[in-house]
Amino acid sequence: MAKKKKLPSGSSTIALNKKARHDYTIDEKFEAGVALLGWEIKSIRAGKVQLVDSFVQIHNGEVWLLGAHITPLTQACTHVVAEPRRERKLLLNKKEIAKLFRHTANEGNTCVCLALYWKGNKVKAEIATVTGKKLHDKRAAEKERDWNKQKERIMKQH
Repeated sequence: MAKKKKLPSGSSTIALNKKARHDYTIDEKFEAGVALLGWEIKSIRAGKVQLVDSFVQIHNGEVWLLGAHITPLTQACTHVVAEPRRERKLLLNKKEIAKLFRHTANEGNTCVCLALYWKGNKVKAEIATVTGKKLHDKRAAEKERDWNKQKERIMKQH
């Protein structure tokens, strides 16, 4: 039998969207539940998730995760036609949905999924309202990150 992959202790993260942190300035974060099917949970446990081009959209008072790719396992979904990039409903309360709607109504603002993680036996999504960065902002952030790494090295040596 195949051995199950064990997550490192204390780490419940399933997938991260590193590109979103590079391309956007994060304004406010939210935790949302995700409505998933059985085969999707099995694929998530196997680590077959990508959030690279995912984003969040509000439609008819409901919040949807679009563009997240969950690769179906061949042995898990034999009787179901699996769609890897289907729309997945995010579960938030009305006040949070209203905040998201107000923020995304402004020009240049959007909402993206930053991470998927386990909370108990449920899959949660960390979504955030974000503002797009300009090229010079990205360069400044990269310089700041490099300088912080150098400071850490210098402090470690002395």
